[in-house]
Amino acid sequence: MDQSEAAYVAVDWGTSSFRLWLVDRAGQVLAERRSDEGMLAAAKAGFASVLQSHLAAVEAPAHLPVLVCGMAGAKTGWVEAGYVDTPAQLSAVLKHAARVPAEARDIRILPGIAQRNAKAPDVMRGEETQLLGALGLDAAGEALVCMPGTHSKWVRVQDGTVQHFSTFMTGELFSVISRESILSLAVAGADEAEDVASFKAAVKAAHEAPAFAANLLFGARSRQLLFGGTPAAARETLSGTLIGAELAAGLSGSVPKAGIKLIASGRLAALYRLAFEALSVTVQPIDADDAVRRGLSMAAAAIWTK
Repeated sequence: MDQSEAAYVAVDWGTSSFRLWLVDRAGQVLAERRSDEGMLAAAKAGFASVLQSHLAAVEAPAHLPVLVCGMAGAKTGWVEAGYVDTPAQLSAVLKHAARVPAEARDIRILPGIAQRNAKAPDVMRGEETQLLGALGLDAAGEALVCMPGTHSKWVRVQDGTVQHFSTFMTGELFSVISRESILSLAVAGADEAEDVASFKAAVKAAHEAPAFAANLLFGARSRQLLFGGTPAAARETLSGTLIGAELAAGLSGSVPKAGIKLIASGRLAALYRLAFEALSVTVQPIDADDAVRRGLSMAAAAIWTK
């Protein structure tokens, strides 16, 4: 690895995760770091010290600039990077990066996007960079984007402008319900085996009757008590019910002929592909890691290329 070829450092700094890439002028990754030192942990340890430890690990030259997206730019993060308001052109995100003061190295943090609608207030940080990388600056036409996560986002984009988006606490609800509620008894001891049939059935049921989601969730326990079933089946029922209810809302408007753009990675990508398959909805999968790196690369080029 030749660090002399590096052009900049890209960082995706989430609430609970940290990802760093050392990138060359062609956009190729020279080195990578991942940790659980997200905003919550970095706020205690110190953002500058966390970043420096990872820069040292990849031997990043002292002059190399750093571009950050995500929760490091939140009000409770390192430096508040503010928001671009909807309708928000993705290109506008590139123009409002906040510089971290009192640092010898040039460190910029990209802003998020805010929806200042009294009836549907919403915010995103980090997802705007994934959208930029997935759709590009010159995106034409309409796109409906699903971005699964702890707080899933559904975003409607028209000609490169974010018109509207909604956040669903699907991942966090699954974590809380499966660990802290009575339903934790139903999923206790679940192994890694997947029960695709239970998952798809739950997705369909919740999609057809989202108003009954709370009732369908309890069914994971009552079904197990009355008719048997494995903890894995109960876990997949919880997951499928929550995702199905999310999809009922996300798909309630018009869907482009090309289908849904699904920006996700790993297990979440597989789960949501199964969920859309259960509903016979066409998806265009886009890897979330690739998308955020491309978005950061586009932003770095706009900021530092003269």
